[in-house]
Amino acid sequence: MPLPPELSPDQRQAALAKAGAARRLRAELKDKLKMGSTSLPELFDMAESDETVAKMKVLTVLESLPGLGKVKARRLMEELSISESRRIRGLGQPAARDPAQALPS
Repeated sequence: MPLPPELSPDQRQAALAKAGAARRLRAELKDKLKMGSTSLPELFDMAESDETVAKMKVLTVLESLPGLGKVKARRLMEELSISESRRIRGLGQPAARDPAQALPS
């Protein structure tokens, strides 16, 4: 297995800052989904322009929705034949246009 590239201290700091910003954004989006101030269609729209949002796992997003916990989210993904490792960008355009129709009322 190859070793990771050697980074200068400045490059390492920049990478750490970028990773921290991505974690904060993902946490903020999950909180907004929990509170209901952001909807799934809005999240899919954001994913088109923001790489960090596009790389979020669908399971994590579903678990953040009110009324869907870990078990219901996994069951829903299984019913829709979506892999647990699927990311938002990997869902494709049809799901991004109207994801709410797949969710239970």
